Amino acid sequence: MHDLPRKLTVDDLAALFEGRTRFVERLAGRQNPLGDARALLTSLPEPEQLEALNAHPRIGAPRVSPVSAREQGGERDPAVLGELARLNRLYEAKFGFRFVVFVNRRPRAEILRVLQARITHTREEELRTGLDELILIALDRYQSRRLQSR
Repeated sequence: MHDLPRKLTVDDLAALFEGRTRFVERLAGRQNPLGDARALLTSLPEPEQLEALNAHPRIGAPRVSPVSAREQGGERDPAVLGELARLNRLYEAKFGFRFVVFVNRRPRAEILRVLQARITHTREEELRTGLDELILIALDRYQSRRLQSR
């Protein structure tokens, strides 16, 4: 967490958080955007939190950003992809927002087990977990980008 940037543009942050949301626009005005991200995100009204979560692609979706594609890997097992699609629909119907998880280069079959477990949680637990995962993803993307530029 040390070595976090003191200033990032809206475009930089949109790449880390998968879109130009109101959260990203507010964050870009901060002196320590990634250091402030968790506190800002959890203080936002729920519609803005949901907007930030829903900017992320669905796990296993056929079209994702290049960075999400690298993170999710190339696993193409039709049974896994079909079950991910089914559980994503159930999750969104139950909670009203997208399932967000820090993939951390785990195979989709493993993420499927995470989704199966998380769908049993309460909405409050999942909102809190999804927001935490969103921050973890952005921090990992920033660190990966920093390491690649060396």
